[in-house]
Amino acid sequence: MQKQLLEILSLIPKVQYADLRIVEKKNQNIETKDGVVEALASSTSLGYGVRVLVTGAWGFAASYDFSRSGIERTIKKAVSIAKESARFKTKNVVLTKQKPIKASYKTPVKEDPFNVPIKDKIKLLLEADRAQRVSPEIVISQSFFSANSEKKWFASTEGSIIDQEIIWTGIGIEASAAGNSDFQNRSYPNSFRGQNQTRGYELVRELKLIENAPKIGEEAVKLLRADLCPTGDFDIILDGNQVALQIHESCGHASELDRVFGYEASYAGTSFLTAEKLANFQYGSKAVNITADATIPGGLGTFGYDDEGVAAERTFLVKNGLFSDYLTSRETATELGEIHPGYKKGSTGAMRASSWDRIPLIRMTNVNLEPGNWKLADLIADTKYGIFMSTNRSWSIDDRRYNFQFGTEIGWEIKNGKLGKMLKNPTYQGITPEFWNRCDAVCDKSHWEVWGTPNCGKGQPQQVMYTGHGASPTRFRKIKVGVVRW
Repeated sequence: MQKQLLEILSLIPKVQYADLRIVEKKNQNIETKDGVVEALASSTSLGYGVRVLVTGAWGFAASYDFSRSGIERTIKKAVSIAKESARFKTKNVVLTKQKPIKASYKTPVKEDPFNVPIKDKIKLLLEADRAQRVSPEIVISQSFFSANSEKKWFASTEGSIIDQEIIWTGIGIEASAAGNSDFQNRSYPNSFRGQNQTRGYELVRELKLIENAPKIGEEAVKLLRADLCPTGDFDIILDGNQVALQIHESCGHASELDRVFGYEASYAGTSFLTAEKLANFQYGSKAVNITADATIPGGLGTFGYDDEGVAAERTFLVKNGLFSDYLTSRETATELGEIHPGYKKGSTGAMRASSWDRIPLIRMTNVNLEPGNWKLADLIADTKYGIFMSTNRSWSIDDRRYNFQFGTEIGWEIKNGKLGKMLKNPTYQGITPEFWNRCDAVCDKSHWEVWGTPNCGKGQPQQVMYTGHGASPTRFRKIKVGVVRW
């Protein structure tokens, strides 16, 4: 494929800059519901995308036609779009400098998820589905599996030549119970398609779905009879899987620099983290350290190089509570340097496209709340009264990532430092910087896990991207909890 990559690149006329991506994608999805296989699907795609910079403006075109005439048409279209876009530009696109890179990267896996027989996967999912049905009150039982492979070949007119293979696996179950005029869900190991990581089938074996399924079913049934989560201002401890989504929505998206500059305003919204706040805004308490790290093992946002050929890196977005950096591209890093002359960094390596037929956008890598020093048992013991909440059920956040409300599947009352009765329908709400400034304790590395978010939407036409979030249980003081009635 590298030979073909260079042949296509050689056909691009002389322009300010150009890059080319050939992408081959493969995925397999299996779902069961109520004891039967509800879905069994696989797909593959292969194509290429050409991005050119002409007269200070971008042009992009893509195709699956690898014939000489098809390639020439695609390149011609990209150049034509760039020239037409230049007529309406307000300023020239300027890229940060990038040294040529020649490299390869592949996700380390112990067991290729595509090599495991389909019949074995179906057997596991059906047994996990069946094991959830611990009571007639379980009205829906579900299980999910996905395997994904993305091979990418990248070349640029600056001399970079990179090939990568990203592999990730997802697995999960969900039990739904009905009774007492109520309906409750419990998921394992997380809601919204379970756990997803850049790992192989070893992830599936480690999570032991069948062994954990009865507990999930039992908790769904118990929630039907549980007390409603109280309303008021309480200390809350969020489980790591809920902290992960909180990071995604209120920090990850907010720190995407294209949103800050308004490039995403019409669809995904902007951000309250406007440019003047860089290194000048107390995003959270001193306990809050948030990184964007594309190098950690297992994260869905882990890779070797982004889709501009920039190497994966670790960047502090928030350090000791102070907002410190953005997720950037080569273009937006230059713009940020014009606003902040002291900003001399290049791209943070956050440009990714969901497929060969999509232009790269700034996307989250693995945006993580760095671990603190607490053991969970000690943190609970240190909380006189509060609510422990786990596993997201619903979320809502405004288009500036400022005002939010989240609901979780389950909660437990904390009373006099002990975990007490189960609570149903826990919700909490807040204003992003106020909320993170009320964070006073983060659990340590032993509780820290990288959670996968495989369904992050952005862009027009829409791109669904996979991201990761490392988190551990975390405490926030005096948060609005429950449904507020005016």
